[in-house]
Order: sequence, then structure tokens, then C-alpha cells
Amino acid sequence: MRIETYNQVAQLYKTGKNTKTGSVGNITAVRDEVQISQAARDYQIAKQAVAGASDVREDKVAQLKASIDSGNYNVDTNRFASKLLEKYNAVMM
Repeated sequence: MRIETYNQVAQLYKTGKNTKTGSVGNITAVRDEVQISQAARDYQIAKQAVAGASDVREDKVAQLKASIDSGNYNVDTNRFASKLLEKYNAVMM
């Protein structure tokens, strides 16, 4: 946005001018006010909680590592193949 255009818009809305009321010496300040809804506050709290949480579930990772290291981790090939085909078909459609 060019500065000249901003100045034209400011003049249109008369920003930067103080409104005078009453006698010559009294100037009233106009203040903007923002109100945030309760839903927005709840969203912000939830967003902060999620940001603070870890993306990795350390207990599950440790359990899987222990199973792999001990040789007890078995993959159900039929289940793996069906999940693989399910994902493939979802992408292709």
C-alpha cells in the first residue's frame, strides 16, 4: 500500500483528529475497545495446553523399544497389508 493512499484513507475516516466537545479547552479522547468472546478464550487456553504437550508418547515408545530389543515384537502381516491397502485406496480416490 502506498503511503499516499493511506493518507487518503486516514483523511476519509478522519483518524488522527481529536474530537472537540463543549468549550474550546475540552478535548475528549476516543478509545477503542476489544472484547474477546468466551469461546475465543477457551480456544486460546486449549491451544496453549496442546503446545505444551509432547508430540511423542514416551511410554509407548519405551514399550515398543523393549519389545523389539527382546525379540517379542511381532507384526501381523494381514493387518499390515489391509491397512496399507486402505491408505492406498484412500489416496487414489
